[in-house]
Amino acid sequence: MHKGHRVRLKKKFLKNGADSFEKHELIELLLFYGIPQKNTNELAHTLIKTFGSIQGIFDAPMNRLLEVDGVGESTAILIKLISKLCRIYMEKNINTSHKNLTKEEIGEIILHKFIGRIKEHVLIALFDAKRNIVFCEIISQGSFGSAGFYIRDIIELSLKYNATKAIIAHNHPSGIALPSQEDIETTITLKNALNLVGVRLVDHIIVADDDYVSIADSDLGKQIL
Repeated sequence: MHKGHRVRLKKKFLKNGADSFEKHELIELLLFYGIPQKNTNELAHTLIKTFGSIQGIFDAPMNRLLEVDGVGESTAILIKLISKLCRIYMEKNINTSHKNLTKEEIGEIILHKFIGRIKEHVLIALFDAKRNIVFCEIISQGSFGSAGFYIRDIIELSLKYNATKAIIAHNHPSGIALPSQEDIETTITLKNALNLVGVRLVDHIIVADDDYVSIADSDLGKQIL
């Protein structure tokens, strides 16, 4: 039944593209390149069942992937590589050179920076007087509330790039985008620190899964920003 299956699946992809595939077939095809000879159909189904979706597979921690029967180190590395490549691809295809980006465009730029990040990370986006993005990168890994060691770095970056406005962002790997009390207190501390060097903190964005919440657009933003 499986004789020539790999060849047929590859030809199907070349002829019709990925849109013609079922979800398990896409994973099955990917697994061909981590498992050169063994039938990967059953493993593809197992991975989707275990992690719930294709996104769940790519976002799964390395150790969880290795717990799945049939997934070796090479296969796990291949799977983990996908989200990292997607993030780089998305970042390189976003034009940040024009002025006056909308809130939605800025939100999308920041959201793409968190693709595949399963641990909490902190990002800072800096803008000049003409509202050009002059810096937008992850600056630390770890709890946003543990801000003492990176507030100085943010101030130094703001001065280096002659920024006038800033947006802070961090992700909640739990998938819940509600700010904690610690998040709120740290936001206020950062806002006050940036004010001292003439930089206005205009938003704090919390990323969860493939969506985000803007504190500036919430009732809370009126109180703390």
